[in-house]
Amino acid sequence: MLELLLPPPVDPLWDLTEAYGADARPERLNLVLGVYRDHTGGTPVMTAVREAEIRLAQRSASKEYRGLSGNTAFNRAMVSMVLGSAPGGAAERAVAVQTVAGSGALRLLADLVCRTRPGTTVWISDPAYVNHRPILEAAGLNVRTYGWLDAEGGFDADGMLGGLAQARRDDVVLLQGCCHNPTGVDPSAQVWEALAELAVRAGWVPFVDLAYHGLGDGLEADLAATRMLAERVPEMLVAVSCSKNFGLYSDRTGCAIVVGASRGSLRHVETALQNAARTLYSMPPEHGAAVVAAVLEDDGLRAAWRGELEAMRGRIEANRSGLADELSALGWDRQAQVLARQKGMFSMLPLSPRQMLRLRSGFAIYGTTSGRINIAGIPAHRVPCLARGIAAVLAEDTDRASAGAAVQGV
Repeated sequence: MLELLLPPPVDPLWDLTEAYGADARPERLNLVLGVYRDHTGGTPVMTAVREAEIRLAQRSASKEYRGLSGNTAFNRAMVSMVLGSAPGGAAERAVAVQTVAGSGALRLLADLVCRTRPGTTVWISDPAYVNHRPILEAAGLNVRTYGWLDAEGGFDADGMLGGLAQARRDDVVLLQGCCHNPTGVDPSAQVWEALAELAVRAGWVPFVDLAYHGLGDGLEADLAATRMLAERVPEMLVAVSCSKNFGLYSDRTGCAIVVGASRGSLRHVETALQNAARTLYSMPPEHGAAVVAAVLEDDGLRAAWRGELEAMRGRIEANRSGLADELSALGWDRQAQVLARQKGMFSMLPLSPRQMLRLRSGFAIYGTTSGRINIAGIPAHRVPCLARGIAAVLAEDTDRASAGAAVQGV
């Protein structure tokens, strides 16, 4: 059997991470994975999370099975945080189950779509998070793309809305709620309003991926588009991750939320999600969900968490603006302006795949070949070094182009 197994594709992010681990250069810089790092390069446990863990350990609750929906207190807290708690709001026509992180929520909701309508078309951005297409296709869905970036590296509203004008009734459109991965470029509030109108008019279902809320413009601002959509459309799917904004990367904590036209329309949804979970992983791990519930249900811990989250956001903003300033000072003002407009954990460098390979081989700076780097992973003192590497790679190509033009002129 095993001799018949064809070579599967390697995961590009983890392949790069392994290459970084094998690189012996002491100056190497890992900007591949989306992990927040502090000024020392470490990934700290948030103080509010640590305090919640201490309280849970002191309580020493039983470790018996929680059930297929996971931690129900966590699920309620996620619905309230994401959709708000206003009387008569979207939260009152929503159901949620705990999942194995945001990726598990994406897969569980994709399975729900496929069970409802096999072969449904799901639209994703181009470029998209590297795992979106594999998850959706593994669930048996068809994938099409809509535009995202313009020629200058900014958001392409016409390309997005024009592409989604082709989406048909009962299609599903996957939207990243904030801090787009991999580009760091988000739609304006006006474009989100246009998307809501288009969804209602055309009859497609929004599927919102929330992985970075709190790290862009602030928690409430980052959730505004998702809440607006939930109030406008009859049905919506939301995949939520707690990896980044709670720092629970290895605890794999997430939530799948389904918003229906009414509570009655949701009568079979939780059972369908439970059945899908049962065949994938049975039930999710308890620890991360218990921590999040403990933080969000305690006024003091919740306030402390939000303060830490805001500090993380400030550091990410400082890294991005610092990198833009350094690039501008080195003579690359146009590229600096593109970077400065981005937000969230990731930025898309204005470099080709060949230039990203050169950045890796010549300067030990690891990002994806698409140009994505983890802005949150740069130690502050390494920002000038990163800028110099980017500038050098850009200059090499400029010099090469100038030499080529001179030869042609001769």
